[in-house]
Amino acid sequence: MNGIGIDVSKRQLDVGTTDGEVLQVSNSASGFAELDLWLRKHPVSQIVLEATGGYEQSVLNFLHNAGHAVVRANALRARRLAQGMGQVAKTDRLDAYALAQMAALVKLPAYQPLEPWQQKLREFVRARRQTMEALTVARQQQEMVTDRELRRLLQANISRLQRMVGRLGQQIAEQVAQQPQLAVLKSMKGVGPVLQAVLASYLPELGKISGKAIASLVGVAPMSHDSGTMRGKRSIHGGRAEIRQVLYMASMSAMRHEPRLRDFYQSLRARGKEGKVAIVAVMRKMLVILNARMRDAQGGSIPA
Repeated sequence: MNGIGIDVSKRQLDVGTTDGEVLQVSNSASGFAELDLWLRKHPVSQIVLEATGGYEQSVLNFLHNAGHAVVRANALRARRLAQGMGQVAKTDRLDAYALAQMAALVKLPAYQPLEPWQQKLREFVRARRQTMEALTVARQQQEMVTDRELRRLLQANISRLQRMVGRLGQQIAEQVAQQPQLAVLKSMKGVGPVLQAVLASYLPELGKISGKAIASLVGVAPMSHDSGTMRGKRSIHGGRAEIRQVLYMASMSAMRHEPRLRDFYQSLRARGKEGKVAIVAVMRKMLVILNARMRDAQGGSIPA
């Protein structure tokens, strides 16, 4: 059966099939309706879209609600498949064709929209992250200024951003507290409301799939670079960077307060592992433990 890929940009959707058919529609409600009519004339196994930082969200929800089997694919995985097929050039139509090939060849987990509370939480988490990034820029800007009056003006902006980060953090904590199923995550020291919120809104699969699969989704599963008798360094690629950033900070705290994570880190360092490699291993172990605890709290039976 045919596979369909959709390359998403801010203003348009480029649609391609494995047999070379193409369609271009606007990334809007009218474009979605046109796409829906076209799709109903083209039976497919699944439709694959590439994650594009949010521009794909509306069409994903539309296609899901319309009853289509739609998947949001990891951008790096899609690009590697295209390269493996010999596709070097990069255009919207070629990207759509590569995604269509992925749809035909690889069975991927179907897209599941977030619950309303998860979507709201995600927006607050994103706003907090963006405000913290703006705060970093504002501080760097002030460091480069010597004029006293200008420094005072810049400090006012820094103070405003600090207050906003605080308010957003407080509202995130309040939203997390309204979801009792997330309380099990706090059983691990180092896990606070921000990590709870990030896991709930960016990793709804937590507790529903295996530890190995959850580590791969986040991007903390080691990738091999072996060939013949050569053994290359393991590395991490792709995954959900939004989660890794917060998980990294939480792992620093967890290693100070959770004896088994601290001992695990120290044993890796004693065996000659680099600091960064050992920290990623702690992040992975921490995530696998949290996945198992969420699974047990939900009464699941997936592998750890």
